[in-house]
Amino acid sequence: MRDIWRSEAHDFTPWLAREDNIAILGDTLSMELEVEAEESNVGPFRADILCKDLVDNSWVLIENQLERTDHTHLGQLLTYAAGLQTVTIIWVAARFTEEHRAALDWLNEITDERFRFFGVEVELWRIGDSAAAPKFNVISKPNEWSRSVSQASRRLENEPVTETKQMQLDFWTELQGRLEGHRTLRSRRPRPQHWTTYSIGRSGMHLAGLFNTRDNRVGVELYLGDDNANAYFQQLELQRPAIEAELGFVPLWKALPERRACRIIVYLENIDPADRSRWPEYHSWMVRTLEAFSRVFKDRVARLEIAPPDGEM
Repeated sequence: MRDIWRSEAHDFTPWLAREDNIAILGDTLSMELEVEAEESNVGPFRADILCKDLVDNSWVLIENQLERTDHTHLGQLLTYAAGLQTVTIIWVAARFTEEHRAALDWLNEITDERFRFFGVEVELWRIGDSAAAPKFNVISKPNEWSRSVSQASRRLENEPVTETKQMQLDFWTELQGRLEGHRTLRSRRPRPQHWTTYSIGRSGMHLAGLFNTRDNRVGVELYLGDDNANAYFQQLELQRPAIEAELGFVPLWKALPERRACRIIVYLENIDPADRSRWPEYHSWMVRTLEAFSRVFKDRVARLEIAPPDGEM
């Protein structure tokens, strides 16, 4: 792997934190990972990648090595666990020694459900002159992890699905197939619900597609959803004329000051959700609109600043 990356911090970590690569790692571990920060301080150390698992909104910390595992990184993992109290830790390395594999197995045995430790070996595969592609191999995981994941999957499969829920699942599944290989829009696993989300590159915010069978409309929105949502919304609203000119249409601006969320949203009204022959039309509108939102908002979202407390400048 040193042929591809010379430095862990400057080459390997940014590569692993890319949305497509972190998604492959998440799929391998049955998680939905979203990067929160790179090189983030945890106690006296700097964690390589800090993520959220969107399934349960829990912290996931990733430490990576280009070489075989060593005692220094194992010590850092224990410090991270102590500092975060409740966390999933993923140790990614080119090769695990037997003693470090055994150490992770032991940690999973003696800790409670607040802590989960994964050991993952990474390989790179290349065919001809193609770009190198990652392959992740799980060599250590929490006790009963595979069983708990499969049980959760069976519960979802066995739960009764209403006609509306099945229609929602089918709608998102077809849209996901249409977006296969899309460079910027990668949705989460299709679920029987009225929305699906797409990364905008910043935690607490995302793009979303909406399939509203009650009000007969589909929509696309930028969702701002943390404690600073209203401050972020105000910063974007100052740019409203430029944003609407670049979008080519006028969305609804929903400040929602009484809630921890703000939305900028546009709808395609008066659709027939049950008419599957028209779904390609709705999907086309949704893809065009998501692409426009991504193009117009991605850089702006990256530049948003947390407002200072009252009285500070």
